[in-house]
Amino acid sequence: MFSVSGVLNTKVVRELWQMKGPVLAIAFVIAGGVAVCVMSILSYSTLSITRAQYYEQYRFGEVFATIKRAPVHRLQQMKSIPGLAELSDRVEGGAKLRMPGFDEPVSARIISLPREGQPSLNRLFVHRGRLPSPGRSAEVAVIGSFAEAHDLKPGDRFPAIINGREQTLTVTGVVESPEFIFVIPPGGLLPDFQRFGVLWMSRDDLAAAMEMEGAFNSVVVRVRSDHSLASVIDALDRTLAPFGSTGAYARVDQVSHRFLNDDLEQLKIMATLLPAIFMSVAMFLLNVVISRLVNTQRDIIAVLKAFGYTTRQVGLHYSKQVLVIAALGLVLGIGVGLWLGRAMSELYMEFYRFPGLAYQLHPVWLLLITVLTFLVSLLGGWRAIRQGTALPPAEAMRPEGPARFTVTTAESWLSGIRWSQPSRMILRQFARRPVRAGLSIIGVAMATATVLVGNFQFDSVSLMVQTQFASVQKQDMTATLVDPVNAAALYGIQRQQGVRFAEGRRTVPVKLINGHRQWRSALTGIPKDAELQFVLNEHLESVPLPVGGVLLTDYLARELNVQPGDWLTVDILEGERRSVQVQVTAVTGEFLGTGAYMRIDSLNRLLGNGPLINQILLTNDPDDETHVFRELRDTPGVAGVATRRAMLESFYDTLGKTFLTFTFFNSLLGGIIAFGVIYNTIRISLAEKGRELASLRVLGYTHHETAHILFGEVAVVLIAGIGVGWLIGQGLAYWLTTAMQTELYRVPLIITGQTLGISAAVVLVSALVSGAVAWRRLRALDLVAVLKTRE
Repeated sequence: MFSVSGVLNTKVVRELWQMKGPVLAIAFVIAGGVAVCVMSILSYSTLSITRAQYYEQYRFGEVFATIKRAPVHRLQQMKSIPGLAELSDRVEGGAKLRMPGFDEPVSARIISLPREGQPSLNRLFVHRGRLPSPGRSAEVAVIGSFAEAHDLKPGDRFPAIINGREQTLTVTGVVESPEFIFVIPPGGLLPDFQRFGVLWMSRDDLAAAMEMEGAFNSVVVRVRSDHSLASVIDALDRTLAPFGSTGAYARVDQVSHRFLNDDLEQLKIMATLLPAIFMSVAMFLLNVVISRLVNTQRDIIAVLKAFGYTTRQVGLHYSKQVLVIAALGLVLGIGVGLWLGRAMSELYMEFYRFPGLAYQLHPVWLLLITVLTFLVSLLGGWRAIRQGTALPPAEAMRPEGPARFTVTTAESWLSGIRWSQPSRMILRQFARRPVRAGLSIIGVAMATATVLVGNFQFDSVSLMVQTQFASVQKQDMTATLVDPVNAAALYGIQRQQGVRFAEGRRTVPVKLINGHRQWRSALTGIPKDAELQFVLNEHLESVPLPVGGVLLTDYLARELNVQPGDWLTVDILEGERRSVQVQVTAVTGEFLGTGAYMRIDSLNRLLGNGPLINQILLTNDPDDETHVFRELRDTPGVAGVATRRAMLESFYDTLGKTFLTFTFFNSLLGGIIAFGVIYNTIRISLAEKGRELASLRVLGYTHHETAHILFGEVAVVLIAGIGVGWLIGQGLAYWLTTAMQTELYRVPLIITGQTLGISAAVVLVSALVSGAVAWRRLRALDLVAVLKTRE
């Protein structure tokens, strides 16, 4: 006696093998959605868990504060602050380095180490070598990114200017720190490993070089779990205010942590948004394929029921087919996703400085992805299965009744046009089966939209580069000064050999406050008639700076919940630390960073100063660039120099590299999905019209004429679907760019004709390949077998 499940399982295997082309196409679509989801979740999980373990193991601080100078004896008063669990004081300073074989200016941040070597907070991971030893002067440990960029190893030496005095430093070790997972220069937006590094030196040596014996200018704090960070920050501010504090701030505002957080949030969005698109396409394809399968097996369903199979057993049988397709896509997607996720995590490691990566994907995530994949797949085929299995045996045994054909409205309107007979057949197919035609168009549209979403970001990145490094920043170099100086210093700079033009500006650290919302940022003062740096709007037009008021970027305005006309409280975090009210007079858009801008004369009046600047923007003669570099490097009042060329290289090496790699993966998977959709559309169209096309062949139509009918209908579907897909793709792209806005960058919604053309080309190439397969099947039609009718 045959087993019920065994017989039906054999039928499942046989039919899936017969439909292996459509089955594989759908499986690839499901695999694309699963792969993107697994890739994003694995990258997110790996970076999150690695960061959490790193923070805990190396005791990353929770509150930070920087001051001008405070005596060490005030530490006892600070340690008595309620809620303060642990405090580590240190000395920090800046340095200019002369790296062998590298002529451009290099700056560094130097942090002191206690006599015992490892600090109690923000401990160091030693890659190679050892930490500097007390009593051995001029020894430093170097952060890994800088060491790799200059091929430094223990024992290497290089000159450095610290507090205006030159000395030769000796590298004792290469280290990493939880404080500098994301290493960017002060005031910068992007890493620059060649031109900025972090060094650690023994406390005694650095204090002597900085003239800070018996004092400190930086503290790191951990807070007890039963106390709020805000209360400890307020107490620290009150205690450190007399010593030139720039304001204590929590870990959430720490630069490295903040930028890493933004990237993790984007990975979280990618793990939900793109798989949702892919799975929607898979649901559509499954519905079409299973509908067609059930419809062609009406008589088989009736026979199964006549032999005693229940509706539940028959429905389960067809559900198994859906689940097998889903399982195939799931296994393939998980495998590809794990490989891509590991590759993406290692790519992030190139500029996120972790000691190593803890690759972890919790089994719960895999279980959830599995359940969702099977659930989505069953939803895709549920309606067709329910309708087919609900038919009584007697009704299912009968073929479907012939359709009632009449002259459609479309045919009446177009009756004056002399159509060929095959073209009339194509028109009638669309007019008499509009739902089926509409579903086919939607399938093509989703394929087009998927490819468009995967590719439009290349255009967006190009616009970001053009705007930021060609329109906004026209300077060749930006020199940051140790302290503000009179604007008259520009005249001396401008007379130097190789300098064509110099322009000054001033940046001030501030805390912008609107009610309970606040944001630590920099307020930048730009000259009224600036020639080297501009603020642009979303139309890439220069925005005039308001007199007396502040201009905010749209991202910052949203975070603070302000609009033009509102007033902000601005806490100045330097000098006398004034708190002033400033009106928001305009809001504009920027792609990189978050900016707050004023006229430089208005900013200086706000600070109670004369015409001061602390940054100099330069254009230089390319032939004298090296000379200008050396002059600025050797000038005592210059803290560091950044070049536009270096920032552009850094953009492509870090943000551009990871962003565009992720985009490439999505684009590739989008192309696979497009092929799956088009291939299934053509195969199903051929299967549904096999009897009609064979009849036409018997009546004397040639292969080319029957192909005209099949491929002509597909061509109309493609043209309509591509147009609809462009519209859907732009909507999805807008949704994606809105969801992925971060403090570091906002991807603009730019869709060029090239992107539209690529999305259409991918669909058309998929159609040509699928059409070639269909053409072979069309020529091989067995006319006798296809024309057999059911008795």
